[in-house]
Amino acid sequence: MPAPTALTVVRRAVRASLAHLPDGPVLVACSGGADSLALAAAARAERDGVRAAVVDHGLQDGSAARAARTVEVLAGIDVPATVLAVTVDGPGGVEAAARAARYAALRAARPRPDTPVLLGHTLDDQAETVLLGLGRGSGPRSIAGMRPWDDPWCRPLLDVRRATTRAACAELGLPVWDDPHNDDRRFTRVRLRHEVLPLLEDVLAGGVAAALARTAVQLREDADALDAVADAVVVTPELEVGPLAQLPAAVRRRVLRRWLRGRGVSGMSDAQLRAADALARPGRDRTGVALPGGLDLVRRDGRLDLAPTRRPAAPDAQEAPRRVRR
Repeated sequence: MPAPTALTVVRRAVRASLAHLPDGPVLVACSGGADSLALAAAARAERDGVRAAVVDHGLQDGSAARAARTVEVLAGIDVPATVLAVTVDGPGGVEAAARAARYAALRAARPRPDTPVLLGHTLDDQAETVLLGLGRGSGPRSIAGMRPWDDPWCRPLLDVRRATTRAACAELGLPVWDDPHNDDRRFTRVRLRHEVLPLLEDVLAGGVAAALARTAVQLREDADALDAVADAVVVTPELEVGPLAQLPAAVRRRVLRRWLRGRGVSGMSDAQLRAADALARPGRDRTGVALPGGLDLVRRDGRLDLAPTRRPAAPDAQEAPRRVRR
């Protein structure tokens, strides 16, 4: 039996994802690259009511013309599309700011509040994401990579290789645009793609990208199981240390994070969460932990609570000791 064509592989992946989504329109984020074009074509073949959005970040000369050309290509496969022009000026560098602007525009462009947005991330993108998370040392959640479904984002191609999407576009005769930023070695992800992953594939005799993607799935399943255990723990405004201290560390920290978020604390670092966890372990009441938002986590009478951060009072200039003249 002959192997399935690249287009068949892409369509099967999209069909499986759409089967888990409610009936109705879907919005495809399309840059004009192979991944998103193949995704748009497959989605159109599998469901009615498919539309596309082309985000123009305005970061390159001629970006508006490029976005308009992508709309024309999509019209050729019967996918109506709209250009979303965004301003990239947020924090965290160009990559992070562009991603935030793009996601905000796509969310707002949905025809209905429950419309899913299909993203063209592939297995290769997932492998890069896992490596980035590993390098940052920010815990299993970051190494678990991207989810196939993370409302409203749907990623049907996480098991499909980048080479397969390009081959699918070739089958359809679709002109593929290669974003110059994807070859710009100033970006960490680009260096991972062109330098680190090829080296790992060479040293470890191949299969690294697929292995990293499998690892992401396994970690995500483990993390989801721990989250479910943590979510079953009942918390109160003042969190009692006794029952909390009996929990396994991985569960206890999840309970703490959920409780702190419920009290308005966000943006905690791993070091801050672990300091909070130390305060929840068996022992006597101890001093507090400084948290984001001008709050301290304090432990009194075997309970955890939040209090405004105490700042040392500024010395009164009139009461400052006078120098003795000699």
